[in-house]
Amino acid sequence: MTMIPLSHPDRTDAGFRPLKAWRHFRKLIADKEDTEQVFHIIEALRDKRFDRSAAAFFATPAGRRQLADRQYLPGLLDDHARLRKLPEGSVGRTYVDFMEREGLTAQGLVDEFDKFRREDQRFDDMLELYSDRLRDTHDLFHILTGYGRDALGEQCVLAFSYSQTPSWGTLFIAWAGAREIRKGPNKRYPIYAAVREGQRSGRVAAQIAHQDIEALLAEPLDAARRRLGITEPVAYHRVHAMMRADGIDPYDLLGTRAAEPAEITGELAKAA
Repeated sequence: MTMIPLSHPDRTDAGFRPLKAWRHFRKLIADKEDTEQVFHIIEALRDKRFDRSAAAFFATPAGRRQLADRQYLPGLLDDHARLRKLPEGSVGRTYVDFMEREGLTAQGLVDEFDKFRREDQRFDDMLELYSDRLRDTHDLFHILTGYGRDALGEQCVLAFSYSQTPSWGTLFIAWAGAREIRKGPNKRYPIYAAVREGQRSGRVAAQIAHQDIEALLAEPLDAARRRLGITEPVAYHRVHAMMRADGIDPYDLLGTRAAEPAEITGELAKAA
C-alpha cells in the first residue's frame, strides 16, 4: 500500500475566519439549497480537531481499508439498481427511497464541493480523504438518525455530526440555523432542545463515517441503529407534531432575516 501523509506538505492553514463564515452563512440562509456555502463555513472555522479525527479514522480497520482501496463512495451510493436488490427495510433500500424522493445524489454533493474547491487546491492526503468521506456519508446520517431534510432536521444532523467529528463550522451552522428557525412565533417550540438532543445523540453513538459503508447498507435499519447506539429523536418529532397541530409546515420555516452574530455567540458558548 502506498502511504500518504496525514497532511500534504503544500497544504496551508487558512486560519480561523469567523467573519468569512458569517458572510457565507447569510448566503446559506438566503438559499438553503446552496450547499457550497456549507463547505466555505466549515473551511473558515476548521481547527486541529479535524486532523485528530482523521488520524483516528485511519487507525481503524475501515480506515486502513480506505487507504488501501480508495473506494469512491458516490459510485456505491448512487448505484440504486444494486441497492434496490437489498432486503426491504435495509439501510440501503431506505437510503435509495430517501434520495429518490428528495431528488438527491451522492455525486451532487461532490459537484457542489467542486464549486468550492478548485482542482489545484486538492491534496492527496488523509485530510482530503476523510473530508470526502464525511461529505459522501452525509445523507446516510439522515437515514440513520431519523432527521429529515427540513430546516430543523438539517440543524439536528449537523449537531449530531459535530459530536461525532468536532468542527466549529458544523456547530456554528447547527446553532445559528436553530436561532433562525426560532424567530418570531416559532419561539414557543422546543427548537433548541431538539438540536441539543441531536448533539447528545451523536456523542454516545458509534462513528457512522467510520463504519464499513457497504456492510452497513445491507443491515436492517432498526438493527443498525441499535448497533450504533443511535437514539430516537424525541424532541425533533415533538417539534414537528406541535407545528403541524398549529397548521405550520415544518419544511417551510426559515425566513429571510439572519440573526445577528452576537445573538449566536451566546448559543455557541453554551453548546460547545
